[in-house]
Amino acid sequence: MNHSIGLLEFNSIAKGLESTDAMIKAAEVRLLMAKTICSGKFLTIVAGLVQPIEDSVDAGLAIAKTSCIDHIVIPNLHPDVIPAFTATTGASLGEALGIIETYTVVSCVMAADIAAKSGDVQLLEIRPAVGLGGKSFVTLTGDVASVESAVELGAEYPKSNGVLLQKVVIPHPYRKIGEIV
Repeated sequence: MNHSIGLLEFNSIAKGLESTDAMIKAAEVRLLMAKTICSGKFLTIVAGLVQPIEDSVDAGLAIAKTSCIDHIVIPNLHPDVIPAFTATTGASLGEALGIIETYTVVSCVMAADIAAKSGDVQLLEIRPAVGLGGKSFVTLTGDVASVESAVELGAEYPKSNGVLLQKVVIPHPYRKIGEIV
């Protein structure tokens, strides 16, 4: 089953909490995540039908004003994105390892969704700026050509928004590299 989500990333914990409250009250959405992340930022993720998510995000933005540093609504989210937050996609390291590193969690999640939808790849994990100085990254795997293509396509969104830090494809990675990431 496809899901739709809305994400807001705040530079203020207080405004993040206030906005999250407004988001939940504004529309029938399910709160998936509301938590502090590095460097003193706050992340909120809601799920539901597209229109209620859009209404919820709009309510959050109205409260947040300039405290929201990034936001997005993703309709028809790839089913591996939410499990990737807890590294529970069930994927194991394949022929290649792809990494997209960004300055915002929102852009990283969008990059992950685009990459996962682009072809025969599997998401391994989305690391949402916890213990990373505010950066986020997604790892994915598959055959070398599919991973190269997915990383290129996924990296376009954060690149177009000026928040792409790095994109890498490691062909035939050292098997224990999966334990490091």
